[in-house]
Amino acid sequence: MKKKTTVYRCSACGHTEPKWLGRCPSCGEWNTLRESEAAAVDAARDSGFSLPLSSVDPAEGVRVSSGSAEADRVLGGGIMKGSSVLVGGEPGIGKSTLLLQLAARAETKGRVLYVSGEESAPQIRLRADRIGLAREGLELFCSGELGAILAVLDTTRPSIVVIDSMQTLHSDEAGIVPGTVNQVKYCGMTLADWAKRHGSSIFLVAHVTKDGQIAGPKAAEHMVDTVLSFEQSDGDVRFLRSTKNRFGSTDEVGLYTMTAAGLVEVSDPSSIFLVRREGAAPSGTAVAAVWEGSRCILVEVQALVVPSKAAVSRVNSDRIDPSRVARIAAVLERHAGVVFSDRDIYVNVSGGMRIAEPGVDLAVAAALYSARSDLALPDRTSLFGELSLAGEVRPVKRSRSRVKASRSLGFDSVYGPAHAAGAEPDDDGADAKVVADVRRMVQVLFGAVGRPPR
Repeated sequence: MKKKTTVYRCSACGHTEPKWLGRCPSCGEWNTLRESEAAAVDAARDSGFSLPLSSVDPAEGVRVSSGSAEADRVLGGGIMKGSSVLVGGEPGIGKSTLLLQLAARAETKGRVLYVSGEESAPQIRLRADRIGLAREGLELFCSGELGAILAVLDTTRPSIVVIDSMQTLHSDEAGIVPGTVNQVKYCGMTLADWAKRHGSSIFLVAHVTKDGQIAGPKAAEHMVDTVLSFEQSDGDVRFLRSTKNRFGSTDEVGLYTMTAAGLVEVSDPSSIFLVRREGAAPSGTAVAAVWEGSRCILVEVQALVVPSKAAVSRVNSDRIDPSRVARIAAVLERHAGVVFSDRDIYVNVSGGMRIAEPGVDLAVAAALYSARSDLALPDRTSLFGELSLAGEVRPVKRSRSRVKASRSLGFDSVYGPAHAAGAEPDDDGADAKVVADVRRMVQVLFGAVGRPPR
């Protein structure tokens, strides 16, 4: 049997020595060193002795770049040392490709370990060669057994770890079947704890259910620092969003397109979400200036209004909350004299981007009225603003920046609410054409309120 290693731990400050001393060299107390097993002392130290805040080195919380500006944006400025990140997405969307690119391009001087329980090392090498990835410090380990993974982690001490995926992890202490609730919780907690104790950053890949939620227990999301969702539009555009982030905002969105060379960042988002036409835009379309995180993106909102085929009208909207669309239609019906109660409403966003920002309300209202009346909006017009139940157009954040972004893309007519008092004093004064309420919006863009719709 292996001989037990003993150390002497100070009962006052937790300091350890290989042999007994009468006085603790750390705190100066006498007769406080007690004999203990080294393993027990390590466990006690890991469980946490309290320490003064002033003694914590701020450099331990430094970030490193992931090698992708879009990923850094969503993470809050880069990869935080000692953090744990859960990445979820549908099968085949490109989660493994994204994390392999981050592992190969991360700007860290330490070793990077890519652990795969789904693919073999030759398969990963073929994908890396196909998309042109090469890194000296990138190492592979293909296994789903937690004990083997921890042994490799203790040996290599990587600065960044990628686990692909959580559903393939298994430990004898949590059962014999991988992917169960106990396995996901136990393995995920163990790996996240290892990363914090050793100052490494760990990425955990997770599958999603049919509803788009991360598979496994909700505790898997609670025990990590950041939860990222990787989504796909109707085309090749991928959206990287954060639903939880202890080190940054959850409003940011990262944009990628899938190519033969892997995932490529989108430098000009508006080029994807705006439809380029030779002539004027058709009825039922409106351009919205929405604010996503730290940048303004112009998107085209498309609406279709047709006679209802049932006794109850329906609202079909995947990219904008259907309840928000129904509320805007009700406001138009009450304050602009347009009837939607006997119509089915279809709303879409060009490019497949999901929008939850309230600044899209005015553009949705314009698109609905345009579709109902068969009147097109004036050319090169963009809109933004939140719509209240009283029909008022309320101010939204960063309104002047939306105006500047719209005009930089050639939209000369920008309609929005009046600025809130004292808002954005450092802006350069670019203002929108103010519309106080939905009736005024209809008068300015379509002529007169009450024109009989077709």
